[in-house]
Amino acid sequence: MAKQTGKDKPNIHVIAKNRAASHEYFIDETFEAGLVLTGTEVKSLRERSCQITDAFCLIRGREAWLHGVHIHPYSHGTVWNVDPDRKRKLLLHKNQIDYLDRKLRLKGVALVPLMLYFDEHNRVKLQIGLCRGKKLYDKRDDMAKRDTDREIQRALKERSR
Repeated sequence: MAKQTGKDKPNIHVIAKNRAASHEYFIDETFEAGLVLTGTEVKSLRERSCQITDAFCLIRGREAWLHGVHIHPYSHGTVWNVDPDRKRKLLLHKNQIDYLDRKLRLKGVALVPLMLYFDEHNRVKLQIGLCRGKKLYDKRDDMAKRDTDREIQRALKERSR
């Protein structure tokens, strides 16, 4: 049911990544969702990046919504520009929305946007993750593991010289 995107799809153009999500959450599953955008929003995304670090997803009335994404107004949009911080509808299948709604009713589970990108057909897609929050000791374990991996790589690099 979960769709993987990112490194396995070579023809995508990444607009924005939520790097803090992997630090703050354990990512259990990922899904690919479309976005309902206006024409000036798409042109603005082609022109420059957007901000998704403080964004989150909610399911209300059997519809998925994206809150907190800031898409800068298009430079030549004039009166056609919409509110840059408005909520946007996510395009998912009904069975996916029902599945996510059941999962979100569990304690400690959140739906977090991970990456915004143009797919191979130049459509704006959002990779969302079904995530569980990390405790402070989990974050410390991750930092310690990253440090040891970095030391191992340095040692191997020194040895190969």
